[in-house]
Amino acid sequence: MKLGAEERSVVEVVREFVDKQVKPIARVLEHDNTHPDELIETMKEIGVFGLCIPEPYGYGSVSMPCYVQVAEELARGWMSLAGAMGGHSVVSKLIVLFGTEEQKQTYLPRMATGELRATMALTEPGGGSDLQSMRTVARRNGDQYVINGSKTWISNARRSDLIALLCKTDPAARPAHAGFSILLVEKLAGFAISRDLPKLGYKGVEACELTFADCHVPTTALLGGSEGKGFSQMMKGLEVGRLQVAARATGVARAAFDDALQYAQDRESFGKPIWQHQSVGNMLAEMGTKLYAARSLLLDAAEKFDSGERCDMEAGMAKLFASEVAMQIALDALRVHGGYGYSTEYDVERYFRDAPLMIVGEGTNEIQKGVIAKQLVKRGGIDI
Repeated sequence: MKLGAEERSVVEVVREFVDKQVKPIARVLEHDNTHPDELIETMKEIGVFGLCIPEPYGYGSVSMPCYVQVAEELARGWMSLAGAMGGHSVVSKLIVLFGTEEQKQTYLPRMATGELRATMALTEPGGGSDLQSMRTVARRNGDQYVINGSKTWISNARRSDLIALLCKTDPAARPAHAGFSILLVEKLAGFAISRDLPKLGYKGVEACELTFADCHVPTTALLGGSEGKGFSQMMKGLEVGRLQVAARATGVARAAFDDALQYAQDRESFGKPIWQHQSVGNMLAEMGTKLYAARSLLLDAAEKFDSGERCDMEAGMAKLFASEVAMQIALDALRVHGGYGYSTEYDVERYFRDAPLMIVGEGTNEIQKGVIAKQLVKRGGIDI
């Protein structure tokens, strides 16, 4: 699918922002683990936080192929910037697809401008990707829910004022997921951020542990107004999340490949550019081929999402393949750079530290394989 002129312009604006404002300072910000306040403000101004919000609540949503290309461009400059809008986009989609009219009017206009930033909270300290073992409970008490529990690895938690919280509103339900609901939680008494988690990469953007101790929210916070729909709602949201993670991985892979390709032309050994040595040339050929394949899979899955059909398998395939490719390309880029690849004066070491997040984030790749296998059996293979 080729983007129309308007959407091509959106991607081009972000690409120019990345080249002129992000890449020159990303290394310093990342090494200092500094939150990119000024870059985030520019992202608000150019509309990045409203890409999933349609009129009349925002300026108009873009197609999913456009959205993933924006996320890819941001990650090409600095993966943390794509992460800064990732959970926000998922929550935007959740409210657009499932929210009550009151919830849409309350949150979406401010989310579109970035005035209100949002994140989602699924993972728990003892559960990881096993959502069925969730222990966070919201019990109804009159016109309120009382929340108790904890969540972990919640990105942008300190700077988000709205949290889409997946929790149990009926702990006795069987199967367990039939008792799941999503609550739109603002920062109230009983809610606390217990700590920021130290990370290998993905610097500048916080990932936190959250605790809820008798946190009271009104029943109007229930997404869509009906209990027991949270699991299916969040699974649809995770299609967006996994496409976004696949786009981040593709962006990191692009950055690593571009740096390696340029370095291989500039660096000489034994009287010729190193790309002319067969071992390096072959490595570049494989890197380029894998990157092209990952990007094609990503864009195909994004088109599938816009068709309205279920695309958890396609999104899972894109996330699985792109993340593994990003890790391999980052490692190969380091090899092309030789000793300089191990230096913090070059960006390739950052790509190597950022890439693993996409393998374990938004559902580990081992989880993705299970999702893909089930869908392959259910669908009777791949429709080609």
